[in-house]
Amino acid sequence: MGKLDGKTAIVTGAGSGIGRATALLFGREGANVVCADWHEAEAEAAAESIRKAGGQAVSIKTDVSKESDVQKMIAAATERFGRLDVIFNNAGIEGEQAPTADCTTENFDRVISVNLRGVFLGTKYGIAAMLQTGGGSVINNASVAGLVGFANIPAYCASKGGVIQLSKTAALEYAKKNVRVNAICPGVIDTAMVQRFVGDNPATKAAFEATEPVGRFGTADEVAALVLFLASDDSSFCTGAAYPVDGGFVAE
Repeated sequence: MGKLDGKTAIVTGAGSGIGRATALLFGREGANVVCADWHEAEAEAAAESIRKAGGQAVSIKTDVSKESDVQKMIAAATERFGRLDVIFNNAGIEGEQAPTADCTTENFDRVISVNLRGVFLGTKYGIAAMLQTGGGSVINNASVAGLVGFANIPAYCASKGGVIQLSKTAALEYAKKNVRVNAICPGVIDTAMVQRFVGDNPATKAAFEATEPVGRFGTADEVAALVLFLASDDSSFCTGAAYPVDGGFVAE
């Protein structure tokens, strides 16, 4: 018996990193998985991996910043599998690095449109679908950058702080309607996004690892395990929280 047997789950940004690890884990735990990503081939590769392992999955090309794309994504889940029980609003971008006075409005708007507007749309339409079949779980990917400040990524920090507050608000609104809403706050995780910050410089990697009390990067699978907990009935009394998965980073 899997923890998500009989449930239908959407994962955005499912083509790589945390999203892919979570989609594959959901599939192993019995969920029908909708793999959404703006990279169509990567979304389909994740879905195919689930199917090859004996699970049920479909893929859909989705730009989470576009309302019509998100509506089509939700419809893909409900029309194919009959319901929506879980949505992991994971898709995000880091944007350009620059101090606040040098952050362009174009960069700010783009980061907010994907990281915050995209999560809002997924939460909005995800909850509406869940209410039709008795409830569900919304998990939104924030960041430790939503809990503490980081120099040179003001748009990213603003977007992730917004995700946390959006999640808490929705959690309160739907607590009595069997819809749980939580945020996760990953620290430095070994994904393509972090590698873009680190590059091929061993000293830079060592500096990033040194920010983590455990002395290493986290893995996408470690984050996926937390998402699974929040998606499953194991977390039935958990809503309105922001969960660090950060190797102790925010404890310092």
